[in-house]
Amino acid sequence: MFKTLAEVGPYVGELLPLLPDPAAVEVELCVPYTLLAATVAATSGTEVRVSAQNMHEEPEGGYTGEVSASMLLELGVQGVVLGHSERRRLFGETDRALHEKLPAVLAAGLRPILCVGESEEERDAGDTERRLRYQVQEALEGVPGERLPEVVLAYEPVWAIGSGRSATPEQAQEAIAFVRALVGDLSEQAARVVRVLYGGSVKGENALELCSLPDVDGALVGGASLDPATLAAVAMAAAAQG
Repeated sequence: MFKTLAEVGPYVGELLPLLPDPAAVEVELCVPYTLLAATVAATSGTEVRVSAQNMHEEPEGGYTGEVSASMLLELGVQGVVLGHSERRRLFGETDRALHEKLPAVLAAGLRPILCVGESEEERDAGDTERRLRYQVQEALEGVPGERLPEVVLAYEPVWAIGSGRSATPEQAQEAIAFVRALVGDLSEQAARVVRVLYGGSVKGENALELCSLPDVDGALVGGASLDPATLAAVAMAAAAQG
């Protein structure tokens, strides 16, 4: 929940010249509802994608405060973040709700970025894999096998969000490899091509190391993305990994 309509143009104007060749890395801006149309307009003619931060699964109805797929498509939005740790922790979003949302996003032709991750208490209790297994299996249960490669997964350890802490490379690789294996339980072909991102205090200083991990396909960037130069540095790190 950052930035205003007046800030979109200057932000995008500063960001675009700093980004690497779009053939080397894909950049996606996931912005608040009020900024979606302006961000789509500001990035028009570029390869930068624009996504929403949430979506309701129903096409319409008495769901005050929510938005539907058709509302997002009308604005030119291309994707949706689902199940971000802050949505789960602060607003009570459940794994069952994501089970309903994910097929709706795919059916609308939008690309979902499904966030999964454990809390500090779960990690300390040795429950990381149990939690990840439940989140991934519950969300993907209703997704047809041939559409699994369209789902982007983002592993974000909740204890690292906004804390300035980041998972060690070993922790990140272990968890993301496990997430990929869970997809493999449903489809080995999908597991080979599905993209799994790391999110959790990603910044310019650690992006290269994190993006170089064998099973990491990119980064879900939080607070560091508020500065165009820092976001561009993360994109450059991802591009360097091919």
